[in-house]
Amino acid sequence: MEKVLVIAAHPDDELLGVAGTIARHVADGDEVTCVVCSEGATTRYEQSAVNELQACGQRAAALLGVREIRFLGMRDQHLDAQPILDVIQAIEVVVRELTPTTVYTHHWGDVNRDHKVVNEAVMVACRPVGESYPRSVLLFETPSSTEWSWPDPATAFVPQHFVDITSTVDRKLEAMACYTSELRAAPHPRSLEALRSRAAYWGQIVGRAYAEAFVVARHVR
Repeated sequence: MEKVLVIAAHPDDELLGVAGTIARHVADGDEVTCVVCSEGATTRYEQSAVNELQACGQRAAALLGVREIRFLGMRDQHLDAQPILDVIQAIEVVVRELTPTTVYTHHWGDVNRDHKVVNEAVMVACRPVGESYPRSVLLFETPSSTEWSWPDPATAFVPQHFVDITSTVDRKLEAMACYTSELRAAPHPRSLEALRSRAAYWGQIVGRAYAEAFVVARHVR
């Protein structure tokens, strides 16, 4: 059994680029935990909206078979305004407790600043020290952030690892539909139609009906 940890900046980020893969892990008997660092964009409004986002996350996690979803409660769109060490230490606590073998997190080239901070913090928290560090660290795309970044080869999302999600793409979309406030109408990248189309695109790259794509930050066999 593999121990899998998904670390995301905001509610719904844990689904956009990796939900089909999460469902595959669960089907294979792996143990999956999701961590959401910030409270989500609605923190600028009422606490009830934050509570609803967390409830959406819980429902989506249950649909996918996730063992647990944790919310660290950091301020949305302010992760770069606090010491990076605070973010690193919060993630380190989870990594040391769960000792995951595989970690999924954001790509460093995303246009969203919170995603960049989480990527940096995860890479430090998962550094290869001792015997219990994660053997695989994989970076997922976040539709409406990854592809909206500037066209710089140094920050481009160029995946080398693909997961066939043909059997789980419908479950991914069902889970994403739990986040009613975060969905958008097509052709927005966070629409259900666009998410299916994106999975079909990656599938075409590797000869499958549907796939999710990842940049390999580290993989130790």
